[in-house]
Amino acid sequence: MLMASVTLRSNESQDSLVKRFRKKVVKSGVLSTVRRKRWFISKGEQKRMDKKKAVRRSYRNKSYPS
Repeated sequence: MLMASVTLRSNESQDSLVKRFRKKVVKSGVLSTVRRKRWFISKGEQKRMDKKKAVRRSYRNKSYPS
């Protein structure tokens, strides 16, 4: 995993530097990975969770004729 880093540009304020850094961190997906890996989830449980998510997604995406 690559570490997000930014360099200070000429005439750039600290606020805009922090803003760019935050955007880069969100785009890299580091925080979501950390949250997901906070607890151990077995492969079987992960498959069950993925299946439930797929079922919910299919119900949401189903278009009903009017």
